[in-house]
Amino acid sequence: MQSDLWTYSADRSADALDGFEVEATDGDIGKVDEATYEVGSSYIVVDTGPWILGRKVLLPAGVIERIDLDNRKVQVRLTKDQIKNSPEFDPDSEDFRSEPYRERVGSYYATYYR
Repeated sequence: MQSDLWTYSADRSADALDGFEVEATDGDIGKVDEATYEVGSSYIVVDTGPWILGRKVLLPAGVIERIDLDNRKVQVRLTKDQIKNSPEFDPDSEDFRSEPYRERVGSYYATYYR
């Protein structure tokens, strides 16, 4: 199940998600800043803007509920608080690509995954 957390369950076209609005189960949280499509290790980085003081968050691809290409919106199966309390993401550090960080993120989101 852990590897499914890092895999898209919804159809999407390559590199199509950058700039899409992201919506949690209880409201909008920001825009997709980056999306990766590596098999078994895909994720999106969401720029939350002023909502969490400009913080960016990393969301495993498996938490995406639906991708609406027409309205450029990604719906995730998480609440705002679940996202706000996620492990710290530092886009200026390569640590976020490391296995220990991915394990920490995976462990955190696994409790909310499916």
